[in-house]
Amino acid sequence: MTDRARWASSCCLAAVLTRAGIAGLRAKSPGGRGLWERENYAGRTVGLYAGPASALAAAVAAGRVRPAAGFAVLAAGACGAWDDVAGDHRRGLRAHLSALRDGEVTSGAVKLFGISAAGLVAGALLKERFPDKVLAGIVIAGTAHFVNLVDVRPGRAAAAVIALGAPGLLREGPGAQSAAAAVGAAAAVLPDDLGERLMLGDTGAHALGAALGTAAVARNGRAGLLAYAVALVAAAAYGDKVSGAARALGA
Repeated sequence: MTDRARWASSCCLAAVLTRAGIAGLRAKSPGGRGLWERENYAGRTVGLYAGPASALAAAVAAGRVRPAAGFAVLAAGACGAWDDVAGDHRRGLRAHLSALRDGEVTSGAVKLFGISAAGLVAGALLKERFPDKVLAGIVIAGTAHFVNLVDVRPGRAAAAVIALGAPGLLREGPGAQSAAAAVGAAAAVLPDDLGERLMLGDTGAHALGAALGTAAVARNGRAGLLAYAVALVAAAAYGDKVSGAARALGA
């Protein structure tokens, strides 16, 4: 099987599993429909079924080639799921770290340290030299955070995953399957996300971001990883600054 055939199968597998997962969760609604419904920025009720469905689908599709990638996706999705269920109104890393200094462990702090730890573990498995392992961990966790950061309006996170992941499919070699898994899952969600029927939530956004991160790690050496890490840290700092400004304005 050629590299192109492998990533095509990963993309299709992720898309099919995502749609099947959404259908199954919507039919059963474990814990009751109230657990799976949220009000979006426009006051419309949307379902969270796409988050766990896309996270599991991407983990299976990426993990069948690189188990470390599947682990990173699942761990990022699990941390995001905790925030979806137990999240509070605080926005931005600074707010959650301030709460942690006061002795309160917020859902944001759980995400920060949980996804960072998972990224470092996956990075250690995907790279051989210590500096590369650390950079890989930063890239995986940073990409997960970045996709969640842009998830502020319907379809934006899914569209960002497709836009960031699709170019990687043009390059055969390591990482294509992880990128394909993220793109396939995001494409399966996008129509319902844009139609404000479903949302990825933190579960899906973090999971698909982690899949993109493992793809970047697989196809880049130290210089590329360093460039990714710097860009992602800068994006996180900017996002936290914007969140802080929004809080000051009462948004």
